Amino acid sequence: MSEHPTTIREYADYACPFCYLSHRSLDEYRQTRDEPLVVDWRPYDLRSDSRDADGDIEGEIGYPEQVEQRIEQLRAEHDANEMLTPDMVPKVDSRDAQLVSLSVKNDHPDQWMALNGALFTALWEDGRDISDEDVLVDVASDVGVDDDAVRDVLADDEYRGRLAEQFADARHNGVTDVPTFVADGRTETGFLSADELDAFVHDE
Repeated sequence: MSEHPTTIREYADYACPFCYLSHRSLDEYRQTRDEPLVVDWRPYDLRSDSRDADGDIEGEIGYPEQVEQRIEQLRAEHDANEMLTPDMVPKVDSRDAQLVSLSVKNDHPDQWMALNGALFTALWEDGRDISDEDVLVDVASDVGVDDDAVRDVLADDEYRGRLAEQFADARHNGVTDVPTFVADGRTETGFLSADELDAFVHDE
């Protein structure tokens, strides 16, 4: 086994259907590897351009028809039958979910991978509103994260500032859409299958 496991950086937003599909690909790819793959997750605010001065999303959240068609195509091609169609998924602001995810990644890294998957599952398979505090507490609790820790971070303005810095860093690093993957200085944006992730990591 290599002394230095391979690391792939992933910029993602839980509200993004292509991030959900790429999350499935990453899980599949990790299971095919002989050596560990470290996922360096970074939050990205997909709806930053729709926010008002108070940070709330203005207007209705939805997907253009061509995006919905692409989602359906990928669902079929990659047997993602458990994924709900966009019209069945709550149109959420995922900022609080990303806040909780960031805090767990920083403070309880051993629990982060399970939480990350649970948040995608809650929204895209179970149709749960992950912008709701009680839902976030429930999802996090199911993977062993303390209830009070979740409620505390949701009320923590300092941690919200740290999340905003992460969003700004993503933009500064040239990320304009998600999912975006970075490995060894190379960048790829958009859905990647498990085979495409393997090729990307190995620069094939």
